[in-house]
Amino acid sequence: MLPPSDILDSAPSLFADVTTHAPGPSGALPITAEMLLREPSGNLFGLSQNAGMGWEPARMLDPEFLILSTHGGLRAADGTPIALGFHTGHWEVGLLVAEAARELRNRHAIPFAGACTDPCDGRTQGTPGMLDSLPYRNDAAMVLRRLMRSLPTRKGVLGIATCDKGLPAMMMALASSGAFPSILVPGGVTLLPDDGEDAGKVQTIGTRYAQRQITLEYAAEVGCRACASPGGGCQFLGTAATSQVVGEALGLSLPHTALAPSGQPIWLDAATRSARALLRMAELNLGTRDILTPAAVRNAMVVHAAFGGSTNLLLHLPAIAHAAGLARPTVEDWTAVNRQVPRLVDALPNGPHGYATVQVFLAGGVPEAMLHLREAGLLDASVRTVSGCTLGELLDWWAGSERRAALRSRLEALNGVDPDDVILSPERARARGLTPAICFLSGNLAPEGSVIKSTAIDPALVDADEVYRHVGPARVFVSESTAIDAIKQGEISHGDVIVLICGGPIGAGMEEIYQVTSALKSLPFCKDVAVLTDARFSGVSTGACIGHISPEALAGGPIGRVREGDLIEIVVDRRALHGSVNLVGEAQERFTAEAGAARLDARAPRPDLAPHPELPGDTRLWAALTHASGGVWGGCVYDPESIVAQLNKGSNP
Repeated sequence: MLPPSDILDSAPSLFADVTTHAPGPSGALPITAEMLLREPSGNLFGLSQNAGMGWEPARMLDPEFLILSTHGGLRAADGTPIALGFHTGHWEVGLLVAEAARELRNRHAIPFAGACTDPCDGRTQGTPGMLDSLPYRNDAAMVLRRLMRSLPTRKGVLGIATCDKGLPAMMMALASSGAFPSILVPGGVTLLPDDGEDAGKVQTIGTRYAQRQITLEYAAEVGCRACASPGGGCQFLGTAATSQVVGEALGLSLPHTALAPSGQPIWLDAATRSARALLRMAELNLGTRDILTPAAVRNAMVVHAAFGGSTNLLLHLPAIAHAAGLARPTVEDWTAVNRQVPRLVDALPNGPHGYATVQVFLAGGVPEAMLHLREAGLLDASVRTVSGCTLGELLDWWAGSERRAALRSRLEALNGVDPDDVILSPERARARGLTPAICFLSGNLAPEGSVIKSTAIDPALVDADEVYRHVGPARVFVSESTAIDAIKQGEISHGDVIVLICGGPIGAGMEEIYQVTSALKSLPFCKDVAVLTDARFSGVSTGACIGHISPEALAGGPIGRVREGDLIEIVVDRRALHGSVNLVGEAQERFTAEAGAARLDARAPRPDLAPHPELPGDTRLWAALTHASGGVWGGCVYDPESIVAQLNKGSNP
């Protein structure tokens, strides 16, 4: 242990170096008498601050632009860590900030930079940190908006973000910009290891070791190599990658910037060109409200469906629309889009082959998929984008661009992969068996709805009519940890239906339970086990996993009345994109879904229902505010009008 002297004492030579005055910056502020008479004192003092930070006084009146990021950690000049970030996704983001800032400076603008770093869902899986994951998004969006407004002299904002919660938060903040221009620079993806496992599969090493499927040495080696490059989001089409895709599909990012390989020159180039585009938007008087329109939101939903993106975007895209002052997409809207739009992208974890996100980028990424979607008449190509061009003009450019030809050829040269096998035409996708991803279920256990990524169901379990049918006994757990223990101890059997409750907003901040679904992968009969929960899933989850069950158990939902051994029937029609989840039996008795509803109504809630014992007060407040603002299906937003109205209603006798 260090002695107190090592903490309290300093080198005596430091004392003699303390001073009380400095010469100050040389030169003079370029102010006028009119400015002294008319400008707020804050604007004038801001110039003094700029000079104090070393900005050249002669350039003090150049237009000011703000760069916001989710950068985390502290890197030395050579890239070695001084202090780690929470995850690779924000570790290299500072390089994008610097690149954009240099471009703005070189083009006679003044760049400002601020940051609100973000947590990692992978790091917090199965820990109390997950209780803050989704609530963080709203808080970060508020902080980012406050930072934007705290530079009242800004002419526009560049937002740089990568991962699961920081990127949606950044888009929510930018969406509120209104008449101000704003552009999103996605933080890219990490590379695959030459020999090893991707960042999704490697999160199962604990369970596989418990099941004696791998050795300690193997786990240690693949765990070390999984994040093969120091920056970028995960290699699969989870929430981070899907959010990058959706940001570009909204028109908030320049074309073909989502999913770029972090740290590489083509990734840095996106920041340079985005800074130029921000200046051009200002010159064109093009605001964010001109980009984010109802048509742009629908385009993003179409592209989400074509990629088979994460179900977490059902929470995030409505929140972005709400921040922009637009109508939030409903379950009916999502269902209509997914019924109409074919899945065209073969990416991890959906398959059938499962290419990595960087391979999707090389195959053409968002604009390549959009070419097929435009040809099918599924996009509104008249929408404006942050490039200043319409979507149609961008797609015309992309179709004949050197960038497209070179990168698609590069994929074939590097990996021997035909880019048309990664991003497929509708005809080719149909022939390969690609089906739509998102399906909404109702029933007596989910009267307000639930969702499943139907592509995650093992095709061997789907009947010839494209319907998945499963009837099995309920194994009820009121915490994720007890469910994990049961899986690792071999207490889950073929055909079981895991019912994991108390994981919704009130119970656990709507935690993400990838740890459960990844653990199930280790079981030889994993495909024959279903999961029901009022929590949510990672975008990389696989299996018959039904989440977002509403109402949640702690809000009085019937899912909180399920008993051990109850017979549960799940039906998922992957063609019509609807289905049901119902209680249909108790003990040796079988009954209809209608009778099951009556049986549930007659039951009292389970006596063991309780919030997570470590649920923070901050998350309890988040749950209350989002419930008042439309709840899960409303995007878990804060809607001031709804909140104030309910508070006023409660205060009036």
